[in-house]
Amino acid sequence: MRIICVAGARPNYMKIKPVMDALEARGAEVVLVHTGQHYDPAMNDVFFHDLGLRPPDHFLGVGSGSHATQTGRVMTAFEPLVEELAPDLVVVVGDVNSTLACALVTAKAGPLLAHVEAGLRSRDWSMPEEVNRVATDRVSDYLLAPSHDAADNLRAEGYRDDQIHVVGNVMIDTLYANRDRARRSGALDELGLAEGEYGLVTLHRPANVDDPDILTGLLKGLGEVAAHCPLVLPVHPRAAEKLRALGVPGGIRLVPPAGYLDFIALQAGARIVLTDSGGVQEETTALGVPCVTLRDNTERPITVEQGTNVLAGRDPDRILATAVRLLDDPPEPRRPELWDGRAGERIAEVLLEGGTAANRPRPTDHR
Repeated sequence: MRIICVAGARPNYMKIKPVMDALEARGAEVVLVHTGQHYDPAMNDVFFHDLGLRPPDHFLGVGSGSHATQTGRVMTAFEPLVEELAPDLVVVVGDVNSTLACALVTAKAGPLLAHVEAGLRSRDWSMPEEVNRVATDRVSDYLLAPSHDAADNLRAEGYRDDQIHVVGNVMIDTLYANRDRARRSGALDELGLAEGEYGLVTLHRPANVDDPDILTGLLKGLGEVAAHCPLVLPVHPRAAEKLRALGVPGGIRLVPPAGYLDFIALQAGARIVLTDSGGVQEETTALGVPCVTLRDNTERPITVEQGTNVLAGRDPDRILATAVRLLDDPPEPRRPELWDGRAGERIAEVLLEGGTAANRPRPTDHR
């Protein structure tokens, strides 16, 4: 089988690597397409190096832009490539604009389409990622769910059982494969940090960093947390100028963006993590590190139900209260079912034994 695997932004790299490895180990011809949605070296090249991810076979170079502009550029660049390569299957991961764009092109071109991380739902229609997730699932032949709650979402929305496969979490495959290397990365020593004596913060979602009033409130809450535990904040390029313009409270230390291995080391060594990232909610659950999510909802509720994650929203008082509670009484580490480092293998088995576009029911066929 010829299979195109698509990556476009930082979260995609950790998700596509175990899928590619497992497919290639079983003899599939894998073509890696990088859309170029993330193109800054700090958000791109360092992750390929850290993960041992081979250079892409095709780089589309779409760059930044509005949601419509970026999605349109990806579609325009990906369509002729699909026609040229004539794949049997296209694999998309996650919920970024590249995911939706390549899914739509694939659905119209005819190859089978597989969505890794299918079924995740935040119930927040104001999130662009939620729209991307739902639309991608609708046109996918294979819905590869990371957990049973995601599969339940898909069944409730009417998808056929033959489409839905609970395979585990590919992010955790990559985490476990690199955990020991990350601990040896020297990231803590370079920053003068001691394990268990700092908190880690990430902020990047537009809803949190684009509105000065909301960002000011978040910084107030984080500043109060820092009085209990000093905080380190790797500065996402999206948020850097905004943070500096508003001023960062004492106790919060801004540091440069971290590569994958360094960031895993920072998470593993942290006493607490405060974040608006979905992937960090998963990684902290796998690492057993208390996590405060600076959002009112999550598309990964299993990290709350079975992990170390607590939703705190964006109210400064609630952020402080939640963080102090977790600092004083950390939750017991718990690992969701199938988060065992073998999701990529299960995905490869499903895809390589699932038939072809000629003999498999398509997304809108009846049960």
